[in-house]
Amino acid sequence: MTSTTEISVGPVPLGGKSIFLIAGPCVIESESHARMIAERIATIASDAGVPYVFKASYDKANRSSVNSFRGPGLQEGLRIMGKIKADLDLPVLTDIHEAAHAAPAAEVVDILQIPAFLARQTDLLVAAGKTGRVINVKKPQFVSPADMGNVVEKIASTGNTNIILTERGSSFGYQNLVVDFRGIPQMKKLGYPVVFDATHSVQLPGGQGHASGGQPEFIEPLARAAVAAGVDGIFIETHDNPAKALSDGANALPLDQLAGLLSRLKQLSSLVRGWNKA
Repeated sequence: MTSTTEISVGPVPLGGKSIFLIAGPCVIESESHARMIAERIATIASDAGVPYVFKASYDKANRSSVNSFRGPGLQEGLRIMGKIKADLDLPVLTDIHEAAHAAPAAEVVDILQIPAFLARQTDLLVAAGKTGRVINVKKPQFVSPADMGNVVEKIASTGNTNIILTERGSSFGYQNLVVDFRGIPQMKKLGYPVVFDATHSVQLPGGQGHASGGQPEFIEPLARAAVAAGVDGIFIETHDNPAKALSDGANALPLDQLAGLLSRLKQLSSLVRGWNKA
């Protein structure tokens, strides 16, 4: 297996002996809801022995419709993320969509995430890199795994090599995605941890006209395939009631299914990592 840069957020290792989990709701719907989800996932991850990073977005600037819920905004969203981080002692991750948001977000969160649609935006990547925080970049649906080397180069030009790359499927015609699992070992050759986004990979972009659709029944088989292919981490958007979620509920994993899935992925990961040591 290709060696990767060792990254950690506090005591939480990102890559190495165990897969890690990035999980939470798509967007902060309210402080109480975000905290409830974070607490429940933290317990599930702890029981499974899987390092955990809580994720949620303060603003979803790329919603399909202008009328869609976007979140509480930068100031309130970061306040909520900071409180969850402090009260639950969890590392936290959020998206940024503008270069001007990198510095204030970095004052609160541990990992800045670059959305797939923005992963070629040089100013955004450089601003994120300059914060010194861990940067998780979603591979765009329209970019090859090999081309992520250019993305890495832009961030690393700032002296920041705390980089994670996330696979989230590639465009396959209109309103459909397909996962090419060759991309996982290809991106691992770049030397950084690779994550598989198991929920956005089953998304049907714009599939409902005013919003994206999804096929959540394929979350587990794709996640298992990614773990078998050697990913370092799994990214999952989860919700206690996906049908009522304010963003991306159509491709979210029901929260009550997370424990079983994570347990099975941990077992598979241990087996795969054992093979690589043989």
